[in-house]
Amino acid sequence: MTEAEFLDRLRTLPLHPGAAGLRDDAATLAPGDDTLVLSTDTMVEGVHFPADMAPGDVAWRLVACALSDLAAKGAEPVGVLLNYPLRASTALGTTSPGTTPAKAGAQLRAADGGAQRETSSDSAAGPRPSPGGHGLVHWDHAFLEGLAQVLTHYAAPIIGGDTVSIPPLAPRVLTVTAIGRATHLPVPIRSGASAGDALYVTGTIGAALLGFERPESEPNAYRRPVARIADGIEIVPHASAMMDVSDGLLLDAQRMAAASNLAVTIALDAVPVPPEFDHDRLRAVTWGDDYQLLFALPPGVTPPVPATRIGAFAPGHGLTLTDHGTPVPLPAQLGYQHG
Repeated sequence: MTEAEFLDRLRTLPLHPGAAGLRDDAATLAPGDDTLVLSTDTMVEGVHFPADMAPGDVAWRLVACALSDLAAKGAEPVGVLLNYPLRASTALGTTSPGTTPAKAGAQLRAADGGAQRETSSDSAAGPRPSPGGHGLVHWDHAFLEGLAQVLTHYAAPIIGGDTVSIPPLAPRVLTVTAIGRATHLPVPIRSGASAGDALYVTGTIGAALLGFERPESEPNAYRRPVARIADGIEIVPHASAMMDVSDGLLLDAQRMAAASNLAVTIALDAVPVPPEFDHDRLRAVTWGDDYQLLFALPPGVTPPVPATRIGAFAPGHGLTLTDHGTPVPLPAQLGYQHG
């Protein structure tokens, strides 16, 4: 079953109005005076990050990617929920001496600076220790260091979560749910673009690809992406639609156009890419993981943050790509497809 097929089946189940028909990257809830924005992200070892990636970078990437969805809604972070697998150690000396299950859970809870009070509830007390007496191994300690850094950087403390025990050779599956507070209403959705709107993107597209292939050139672009929270808050009062670029610029732009029942044209030569990809732009615009903000602005509206105009929306359907005004055939893959 593909991702699209699975989502179609989910849409036959009871859905909350804030789910936006499961056609957006975040949901909204308005339990009181505030509107909350919620998004969840899962990363699988060997799929979304290489097994030899530094654990601290994995932690940063996990949280920043989830917070990027909040940025695309112009929301400020409130906190995160963490689901974490504790892997049994198979090598002597990898387990921290004296680390009991209770201590393992306590160290996970302390990653946000110890701000959480312990209660009897899993979600309120933070991730619970895994059964079986597994202690924290080196990977866990390094992950916690990176987790503390990213939580502090974005002022997004741990609200709660869960831990599970996994076999020694099982791939790690990590999940973070990010919760934010909307700073402007209505919260923008990807389906809000109108014919005549201009399409803009922040930052550089392809920097993550460069960082993945040549980490000496862009050491942090892939390993420690930036969630553009401040930019999102500035853009949100002006944007008719907004989302982050996670699966590839072309694919995400096509998704925005399709959700808005419009056609979109992108000028490949206008897309800001690293100099290393100036003659290989299609790779840069289809690789993904850039976590820049892609947004539509009505005619005559100037972006409030540094951004590049790369295209426009018009009546119709589909994606058209040009290079200095000449049509360019679309690549077989517009970006990363799940399933």
